[in-house]
Amino acid sequence: MNPPMQRPVTMSRAGTTQETAAVQATPDPVDGEPREEAVGALEASGLTTLRERQFAATSWLLGAADDRDLARRQWDDQGIALLCCGGILAAVRIPARLVWAIAKTEQLEKVDAFLGEWFDGGAMFMDVHSHMYYALVPGTPKWPLNDRDFPGVDCLGRDNFLGVPASRLTRPKGRAYWCLPMQSPGDLCYVDEVEKLVRIGRAVLAEGGGR
Repeated sequence: MNPPMQRPVTMSRAGTTQETAAVQATPDPVDGEPREEAVGALEASGLTTLRERQFAATSWLLGAADDRDLARRQWDDQGIALLCCGGILAAVRIPARLVWAIAKTEQLEKVDAFLGEWFDGGAMFMDVHSHMYYALVPGTPKWPLNDRDFPGVDCLGRDNFLGVPASRLTRPKGRAYWCLPMQSPGDLCYVDEVEKLVRIGRAVLAEGGGR
């Protein structure tokens, strides 16, 4: 059974917003091979092992860190690093109920498989405790939806900081994990695919197809 919904931690600091999905340090191994559904994408990118993919993703994500060495230590020690939005990346926050409605399941591994089919590449992680998904998109997206019509959905861009899990966290355990791991450096979600997911999820909920 999924834990009760909690809001992610948000704090203001010097005119910025900081949103953190606190991750439990989880000793997931970095060695091994990717799951079968990821093999094709890895081969296409030239990254053929899980270690290579995770190293490449980590190196790229560090480009969004104020302090690269600090971010590395945070990932090593805590499983999460605070990254800046609005530069090389932004993030669309989506309440899990919208994703689960369109996926027609709350079983996280099945939802992950659905997301892998929905998106043409891209990267997304989930805060399991707050029941929020975060789709990574280009740093200055033209996000067309508003919070009034889509409560809980928001695009975190400039002046926002986001707690991002370590690339090794790819299984639904602990506090947060990559449900759609980055397959190659800069592999971000298309904004129109994220928008379509949100719109259809809301429509399914409105029709009584979700909780």
